[in-house]
Amino acid sequence: MNITKEHVLDIIIKQGVLPLYFNIDETVSVEVLRSIYQAGIKAVEYTNRGEAALKNFRKLVEVRNSEMPGLLLGVGTIKNLQQAEKYLTAGADFLVSPGFVPEVAEFVTENNIFYAPGCMTPGEIIAAENYGIQFIKLFPGNILGAEFVASIKDIFPRLKFMPTGGVDTSKENLESWFNAGVCAVGMGSKLISNKLMEQKDYATIEKLTREVLELIASINSKQ
Repeated sequence: MNITKEHVLDIIIKQGVLPLYFNIDETVSVEVLRSIYQAGIKAVEYTNRGEAALKNFRKLVEVRNSEMPGLLLGVGTIKNLQQAEKYLTAGADFLVSPGFVPEVAEFVTENNIFYAPGCMTPGEIIAAENYGIQFIKLFPGNILGAEFVASIKDIFPRLKFMPTGGVDTSKENLESWFNAGVCAVGMGSKLISNKLMEQKDYATIEKLTREVLELIASINSKQ
């Protein structure tokens, strides 16, 4: 099945959060995926970090295909077209980068693939927009802050924004971002921490994920 960028965008906006994680252990990676899927997640980013990442990702795709209907699997930390093509061949539904990569943007625009480049300045956002990108990952979010989103949003009325880095699970933090105008938040270690993965505490990961989904749904219902 060919997953369009419009479908990925719709799913991420509906759930309001894009969980992201990596673990060198294949089994832990799979169990984390199961726990967040059970919590209600329909799109997740697995980060491309180290030699085990691609092998683990292939396993996640295999498990997803057999157990998790409707789940979109994306890959993050894409820095060049070669990495993008490897993961797309492995079954990735969408791509995320820590920065804006023009060769990846050109490729995904031609092939109707969802791509979220990381941007930190108006110049980078303009460059991405001029390549046809509609969804911007604001990174690092903790450096930019919600005020940055509020101040630039009117300049880019057709773009969707998602801060990643430093977003936490508190109501105050999430409200500040959504009130500023983001459509979703990227959430890594504040949601799926290394400590919880080391302890194999999948029940707590599921519980926290469900709570975040409910909190974001409540915030969005008041927008």
